[in-house]
Formats: sequence, C-alpha cells, structure tokens
Amino acid sequence: MLRVLVTGLLLVLAGCAATGSGDSGVSADERLRALYEREFAWRQGEEGYFSDEDGDWVRGPAWPDVGAEAQARRLAYWEQALGELAAIPRDALSDEARVNAAVFEEIVSALASNARFRTYEAPLNSDTFFWGGLYPRAGGFDDEAAYRRYLARLRDLPRYFAQQQANMRAGLARGFTPPRVTLEGREQSILPYLAEGRANPFWTPLESLPRQIDEPTRAALRAEALAAIDRAVVPAYRELLVFMREEYLPGARRSLAARDLPDGEAFYRAQIRRFTTLYLDPQAIHDTGLAEVARIRAEMLEVKAAAGFEGDLAAFITFLRTDPQFVADTPEELLGVSAYVAKRMDGHLDEVLGFLPRRRFTIRPVPDSIAPFYTGGRGGLEACLMNTYDLPSRPLYNIPALTLHECAPGHALQAAIALEAPGDIPEFRARNYFSGYGEGWGLYTEWLGKELGIYRTPYEDFGRLSYEMWRACRLVIDTGVHYFGWSREEALDYLARHTALSTHEVTTEVDRYISWPAQALAYKLGELLIREKRAKAEAELGADFEPRYFHDEILRLRSVPLSVLETALDAWIAAGGPDPYASAKVDELVSGKP
Repeated sequence: MLRVLVTGLLLVLAGCAATGSGDSGVSADERLRALYEREFAWRQGEEGYFSDEDGDWVRGPAWPDVGAEAQARRLAYWEQALGELAAIPRDALSDEARVNAAVFEEIVSALASNARFRTYEAPLNSDTFFWGGLYPRAGGFDDEAAYRRYLARLRDLPRYFAQQQANMRAGLARGFTPPRVTLEGREQSILPYLAEGRANPFWTPLESLPRQIDEPTRAALRAEALAAIDRAVVPAYRELLVFMREEYLPGARRSLAARDLPDGEAFYRAQIRRFTTLYLDPQAIHDTGLAEVARIRAEMLEVKAAAGFEGDLAAFITFLRTDPQFVADTPEELLGVSAYVAKRMDGHLDEVLGFLPRRRFTIRPVPDSIAPFYTGGRGGLEACLMNTYDLPSRPLYNIPALTLHECAPGHALQAAIALEAPGDIPEFRARNYFSGYGEGWGLYTEWLGKELGIYRTPYEDFGRLSYEMWRACRLVIDTGVHYFGWSREEALDYLARHTALSTHEVTTEVDRYISWPAQALAYKLGELLIREKRAKAEAELGADFEPRYFHDEILRLRSVPLSVLETALDAWIAAGGPDPYASAKVDELVSGKP
C-alpha cells in the first residue's frame, strides 16, 4: 500500500512538473525524482516486469509487446519525458541530482533515438539474437508463482516471435538488416530449441524445483511444461528457423556500411553517441585509433625482444598462433588457467580497491549453442563465461588479460560493487549499463594487471598488448567499415596483421563490428579517458595520489556517461584525491554495522 501511495504522489508531482502548475514549493530535485521514477516504473512494465510485494522487479507472465504500435507509443512517451526534463532548471539541482539528470537524459535520449531509427526492426547481430537467453541457465525459480509465470511465457512465445518476425520483415522491406555475411550460420543457434520435451533447453528450470513445492504440484508443473514446450516453444522456433533460412537470410543486405542504411550517416553518428556517450566525429575516432595502433606496436616490439625472438613481428605473431605450447589440451585446462589468474588477482585486490564487495562469482564455459560465434569471454554479476570452443583459437597467453577484464577487477567485481557499495543511487541508474564506462573500466584493468605483476611471461604480456591492440584496431575498423567504406577483407586483414588473435577470433570479431555499428568503439575510448585522468591525478597529487581511492571514485558512480565520469574525476583531483567512502566508514564505526 505504501508503494502505491508513493507512486501516486510521484505521478502528481510529475504532472505538476509537466504543466508548470502545482505547489511552487516543489523543488527541482523532487521534480526530477518524480520524473525518473515514473519513467523507470513505466519502462519496466513495458519490458514485461512488475513490482512484487517486496518492491523487487520480477518478470511477468508475458514477453513484452514489441509490435510497431507499441514502439511508436514508447517513442512518444520518451519524447514527452525529455521535454519534461528540459523544463527542470539544471542550476537549481543539487550536485547529486545533476548527475541523475545527466544519466537519465543519456538513457532516454538513446532509447528515443533507437525508436526513431526503428532499430527494433533488426533485433539481432552476429553474436546476439532476440531468441537467445530466454530461459534461466542456472537453477530454477523460487516458488510456484514464478514457475507459473514462466510457463505462461513459454505459451506466449509464438506471439512474441511473430511480432519480432513482423518487425524483421519491415526491416527487410526498407533495407534495414545486418549484413548477410555476418549472419551466415547463426541460424544454427535455433536448432537446440527444436528438441521436444526434456531435451529442450527450456526444460532446464524444471530440473530443480524448490523443496517447498509438494509432489502433486511438481508433477503438474512438469506436465504443463512438457505441453508448453511441445505445443508452443518448438513450433515457434521451428517457424523461426524456416523464416531465417527461406526469407531473412536470403533477403538481408549485401552491403556492409552503416552509411548504406536508410539515413545511414545520421544513424551511425547516433550509434556512436549511444555507445560512447560522447559527441565524436568518425574521422577523429579513426585518427585516434591509428595513433594508438602505432604506440602499441612499438610496445609489442619491446616485448618480442624480451622474449628472445629474433624474427620480425609478423613471424612472432605466427609463432604465437601456431605453437602447440600455447594451446590448452582440454576445456578444463583453459578454465583452470582462468580460475588461477582470478585467484592470484584476489591477492592484489586490497591494493586496487578500498571497498571490496562480499559477493563472489564463478567461471563457466560459454554454452555450446552459441560458442562457435561468441566472443572469447564475457563477465557479469554471477559468472564469467570463458569460451572453450575450438581450443586452438583460444591461446592461453590471452587468458590472463581476458580474466582480468571479465572477472576481477573487471566486470564481475564491478557488478558486485555496483550492488553493494555505500551510497544509494536511483534504481534507474542501478539497472543501467553504459558501454563506454563499463568496458573502459574492463580494458583499464587489463593494463592494471601489468602494474600488479599478473603477467608472468613475455607471452602473457604480449597477450595483454594484443588485446589492447585489438581494441585500438576497433576504432580504425569500425569507422573504416561504416564511415569510409572498407570491405570485409580489408577489415579482416587489418585485425590479423596487428594482433595475435586466432583466425577464428579475427573473423568473429570483425563480423561483430560490421553487424553492430559503433558498439566496439566504447572500450578503447573509455579506457583512454580513465588512463588520462589517472595520469593527471598522479601528476597533480604526487605522493598524495592513492590508486585505491581513484578506483573507488570511478566505481562508486556505478555506470555513468563518460562526460559525467570525466567531470567527477576532475572534481576528485581538485579536492585532493580523498577517500570517496570516508563518511560511510565513519557512519559504520558509529553504527557498528557494516
């Protein structure tokens, strides 16, 4: 009831803000809070979530409405929200509220931009598809009600898939699709979902029903699940496979560049803004990439010399790609190397961070259904995924840098800190992710590993440099393809010549850049900003510079646009580089509570 009353009050306040009427005593901070809480609650509902009795957002019994009318309705809502935000004077906001306003504006502007360009008409790229990740891969649900909602979602899949396919047909009609070459073979990821009954991946949650559910109810749930899988899930995926093979893949565009899409140059610039949260010209990004490639290549030559290799850099890269000493014999060996790197990093975390979270992560292999065209790894709150498909394409000298980035102090640890760090942030910020910020931190942690002694051989250090070169090459390749008209062969050759990535990785990565314009730009640009601010802090603070506090200042913000991060770090340096959590620690001592 309290939540209902609060929501009602916020709606009233929001209405006052939108019309300019109401109590003149309502502060700018309150108007802003009413606006972003209302929009976030509405957006959660649009995405198929509802708030339970504890105030937690849980997935409801249906997938979201993704039809064209719903998309138009959302665009109208976001445009109105941006208008309301513009009516709130920024100079009347508190410091923290200004951050909230900047983050909210960035999120909603990106959502509105995507709706205007109708990106929902292409809900897939070379490694991410709307039909994947629709069931929980680890464990089941907490109670019978959650299982009932899950079964309802299974029965709703045909409707959801039909809407997605209608959108994709509209994209086909106007030439708005990923390039065909980047989608070849991706329909294979649909095949596991054609299995009937218990062999279907959607059966997974039914394997671990909670103990409090009695046996008759368990039996009923399992029977309903089998019926839903055979009558709804399998037919939906079967129809999707036919659509992909007979209609979508043959009709997908042959061109590569984002500039070739409808209103392509504007679309590409909007995607640059979306993923980097910066206003940058493609030419400037391209030039930055070329400069970074030259700098990193010089470091690679130094590491090659340290390894005692007498040939040129191309020969050294060939040696690294082909020598069997760098290949794991089994998937377990690769996972074990990653786990050992993560454990060695644990011994340095107190040098890196002042605040350490309680939550821990695990390391798992990438699921077989997506591994052939998935990236080398990906990290999150619960787990780091390491790709063990085609072991010769996953050289062990790359695993230390990959583990730092995806596990700790990278994404898994970063996600735990976002949940547990002192200081409340609005829910819309806690559940958001900006690539420039998050991936910039991940790439920065790879560099940090050098400082901490994680790389034990010249080969592992070269793996780090190869990964950094990989991200620098992205700046060149992404703009090269989408703005300057490079061919796929030019992009493949450029990445292969400058990194020690395997041929398989080179191919999957280039196809990702081609099919997902501008997404790959965020990593290097975010890392460059963090390293630039660290150099500034070291120069201005001297002996007073404490890297733990610098890192804490970055991560306490959670996920913010790079412009907000830059402002925050400049203010932290100007304040003398203090412990961002000093007041929280005093409160802890007084209260006796952690």
